[in-house]
Amino acid sequence: MTGVAGSVRAEGLRVRRWPAYWVLIGVWFALDLTFVYVFPYIAYRTGGGPAGDAGIPRAQLLADVLPGAVPVAAVQGTPLFGGAILLILGALTVGSGYGWGTWKTVFTQGPGRATAFTGTLVVLVLTVVGLVVATFALDLTVAGVLAGVEDQPVDLPSIGALAQGAGTGMLVLGMWCAAGVLIGVLTRSPALAVGLGLVWALVVENLLRGVADLIGGLAVVTDHLPGTAAGSLVGALGGTSADRTPGVQTILTGGTAAAFLVGWLLLFAAGGLASIRRRDIS
Repeated sequence: MTGVAGSVRAEGLRVRRWPAYWVLIGVWFALDLTFVYVFPYIAYRTGGGPAGDAGIPRAQLLADVLPGAVPVAAVQGTPLFGGAILLILGALTVGSGYGWGTWKTVFTQGPGRATAFTGTLVVLVLTVVGLVVATFALDLTVAGVLAGVEDQPVDLPSIGALAQGAGTGMLVLGMWCAAGVLIGVLTRSPALAVGLGLVWALVVENLLRGVADLIGGLAVVTDHLPGTAAGSLVGALGGTSADRTPGVQTILTGGTAAAFLVGWLLLFAAGGLASIRRRDIS
């Protein structure tokens, strides 16, 4: 445990001073604010644009940016762009260790492969948890301000709803981050890991779901892929904007989606640990 604690401190120091780490976090917050609040609020104020053309009532647009909608609004972007950002973060965090030669140094002089890699995983877990908590705090603040501006009651969501939404966000983002870690270990290249991860998350799964309509039996596989499970878990939260949010689906029930997400997360993390322990580090 002392070795793991030391690895956590060392990895935490590294990522805190790593510009790419903060850039990715900043991108997440920028996208969250833009697509969850800025665009819907502009549509509400102008009564036009794509939302108006789709026939979405202005009252509903306003309700989507008020505090009561935060448990769903804060995580509706996690299956697609949020997952892509965390996949990049996981791939860069692990893959860069090969490019910089730090893994070779740590594994030959440090506490051991499993201990060092566990420290990295712990830091990434803390990052995901902190990111989700900060997102909920930011969204509640922004939603409260908009409620005041529009002279609406600040009806905060229940603790249970907040906990369910936060747990969903942590599980979805944690799964994608673990996928990035595994790809980073397998490719030993941050650039290649990021490219392959994004191609899978944004292209391959969508293509497979399209092909499943043509090939009988393939839907059994595509309906349980990581992206489908992530989108289904967020879709199970409900919310009026779920049906128009990219990446959010209702293919699986909430319980089934959560079970598969846990399975994928453990598989990715265990696969990364097994690979990094057994493969040559040169």
